[in-house]
Amino acid sequence: MKVLIAPDSFKGNMSALEVCRAIAEGIHRADKTISIRQVPLADGGEGTAKAITESRDGDFIPVKVRGPLGDPVESYFGLINNGRTAVADMASASGIELISRDRLNPMKAGSYGTGELIRAVLEKGITEMIIGIGGSATNDGGIGMLKALGYRFLDDQGGEINEEGGEALGKITEIDVKGAHPRLKHLSIRIACDVTNPLLGPRGASAVFGPQKGASPEMIEILDAGLAKLKTAWINAGLCDEEDKPGDGAAGGLGAALRICLGAKMESGAKLVMDSAGFFDEIKDCDLVITGEGMTDGQTAGGKLCSVVADESHKANVPIALLSGALGGDASKLMDSFDYAVSIACGQIGLDAMIKDSRRDLSLAAENLIKAVMIGKKMR
Repeated sequence: MKVLIAPDSFKGNMSALEVCRAIAEGIHRADKTISIRQVPLADGGEGTAKAITESRDGDFIPVKVRGPLGDPVESYFGLINNGRTAVADMASASGIELISRDRLNPMKAGSYGTGELIRAVLEKGITEMIIGIGGSATNDGGIGMLKALGYRFLDDQGGEINEEGGEALGKITEIDVKGAHPRLKHLSIRIACDVTNPLLGPRGASAVFGPQKGASPEMIEILDAGLAKLKTAWINAGLCDEEDKPGDGAAGGLGAALRICLGAKMESGAKLVMDSAGFFDEIKDCDLVITGEGMTDGQTAGGKLCSVVADESHKANVPIALLSGALGGDASKLMDSFDYAVSIACGQIGLDAMIKDSRRDLSLAAENLIKAVMIGKKMR
């Protein structure tokens, strides 16, 4: 029997690789003869680079960058495919988890560190890159990232705009591309992202994602107008037309900046990670897929990573089991996606207690799942 373990992380608790290992321990307690393949996954947000790099036995390269509010941050990117491909998360350089809630401010938070991360990739001579852009703290249209890569933004007097964050957007009249890093034209970038929002308007970056980054209603109007000015500068520079593309609003407009200025290609975050991590190779001859995540609710069936794993498992005619930290909402709907779905919690009161015992409980749930499979075989 071959089992493919392909979970998301249990956010704030266990990485996807740690989840794989806990499940594998439980499986082997039930039956040491089972062949196990571990493919830790992510959906384009925090942990994407780690999941892909660990899945492919790659190396991690540390990079010190400017954090979203200017504080130094220890970031990194992974190297896979014998060092030919770099894998990075914008969240590790410009992410919301890097700022305490009382300091969130999209008017000030910038993406310069993400540009420094890309620059570090360029300076290694790498020509292929995957970047996950979920979990951002920013709403700056990617201008910080572009500044770090040599782009200049000018005001109506022709002066260079030095401010960071969303507050700089309203001053932009012109973009100067002449100083862009020369190696950018040789870099092919794939964006891991499942957000399809446009850059502007009621479904745009500012209106939809601004509030979770600390934006007030007044800020949202200012930020949306600022992104409109940035887009006009891109159009006037001949970099794009007036049409928004799906995903332009991701990461506070960073999706648009990557597409328009760096020629990046937007792809489904979950499927890109699954492909890069080897999921589609491993599922070909397996008998059971086990996935998992920290919290499962109605959003999971609407396209989150575990539901994508379930869809691909069904296409391959392989049973799919979900081991979740907790099941919320109408759990009965999960059975439309999963052949088996269970919360690993063992009666603890409160989140802290559940987190404390989660590795033990996850391993136990995996052991019980395999024992149930063995019982089923005996009953035939």
